[in-house]
Amino acid sequence: MTLTAPSFFKRLLPKTLFGRSLLIIVLPVAIMQIAVTWVFFDENWNSVNSRLSEGLAGDVAWAVATLQDDPSPAGLDLLSKRAEHSLSLSIVLQPGRTLPTGHRASLIASIDRALQTALSERLDAPFWFDTTRYPAFVDIRVLTPQGMLRIIAPRDRAFATQGHIFILWMVVATLLLTTVAILFIRNQVRAIERLADAADAFGKGVEGPAFKPYGAREVRLAAHAFLSMKARIQRHIDQRTTLLASVSHDLRTPLTRLKLELALAEPDSRVEAMKRDLAEMEHMIDEYLAFARGEGGEAVESVGLRTLIEEVAEGAARAGALVSIEVDQALIAQVRPNSFKRALSNLVMNAAVHGEHVTVLARLRSKGGVEILVDDDGPGIPVERYEEAFRPFNRLDEARNQNEKGVGLGLAIARDVARGMGGDVTLDRSPLGGLRATVQLPG
Repeated sequence: MTLTAPSFFKRLLPKTLFGRSLLIIVLPVAIMQIAVTWVFFDENWNSVNSRLSEGLAGDVAWAVATLQDDPSPAGLDLLSKRAEHSLSLSIVLQPGRTLPTGHRASLIASIDRALQTALSERLDAPFWFDTTRYPAFVDIRVLTPQGMLRIIAPRDRAFATQGHIFILWMVVATLLLTTVAILFIRNQVRAIERLADAADAFGKGVEGPAFKPYGAREVRLAAHAFLSMKARIQRHIDQRTTLLASVSHDLRTPLTRLKLELALAEPDSRVEAMKRDLAEMEHMIDEYLAFARGEGGEAVESVGLRTLIEEVAEGAARAGALVSIEVDQALIAQVRPNSFKRALSNLVMNAAVHGEHVTVLARLRSKGGVEILVDDDGPGIPVERYEEAFRPFNRLDEARNQNEKGVGLGLAIARDVARGMGGDVTLDRSPLGGLRATVQLPG
């Protein structure tokens, strides 16, 4: 797949708010520093180096011309003394020597280029120089009829040696600004991260540590809005729980009276039919209340999955299903025990009703967390109707045998419980030929 330029650069951008905020601050600073450094070297430093190199080249040309005017030993001695006293140049004539053939370039090409240009303009004789051999000096050699004239000049006579100080200050300033930006942005991002953690914990029903809004004004406003929303939702949950408790009590009281009256009635076919209808009604009420109850305020706990799954499998086995399980004894998950047991029981019993063989496998996920696979060898469900199966009161009669006691809430309850703990329930084709229900739980 070919990426366009905007898509390519977008993929290179940091994915976190901290990284992007830091990039917004640091990138302009870095661009400014680079631009200032470039202007400094191009307009100022190179100009100063050119002038210094021209001055040194003029002194070298003067020394060569003076030697040509008086090549005697006395003249050379006088030239050497004057050059050292007035120009800080060390001059030595080496008869019979030739210019070196090798050349070691400076790390900064503009230094060699400036001196090369200046010497070429002032000297007609062959010359050679080295700016790297001695840290504080420049070695210049000129070929004359009397021999090779070697001139050792202080480095600051040819170049502006304080340029690195400017670069050092620029680097220090950039690091200081970056450090301040990192500390400031990290403090702001931490407030958003804590708000996200509090929202995630509340969504999973976990009672985390007390969350206190802090940070920038906008972040505090979002945090206060979250706390207000949390209080409203919690109030709604408490009211619903109270209402369901009242409804459950009010409905079960007449059901209990009816069961008692039927138990005292003379047994006949009509009474048995009424008992079956009453049992079905009681089962339907239980499922309606379980679906409406949802999380029911139950706390999240660390639960050993093997024990819980064995209890569920035992219930399915009593119903006549052949259930096999494969669960590590040490596998633990953070769940609401009763709610999760009810959800898993719905999945296993659903598989047991529609198939003869049921397998339950629990394992760790590669991306973290736990997944539980419930497979059956029943008729299955068409792929296009997987999501439809999770709709409340949907029984998919055409694809699966009807459960006479069911009202189409088993899968809906299971998914609702799993999502309430930060997970999910999905459907797929089972290797046994029927349906596979996968319960995914966060780590």
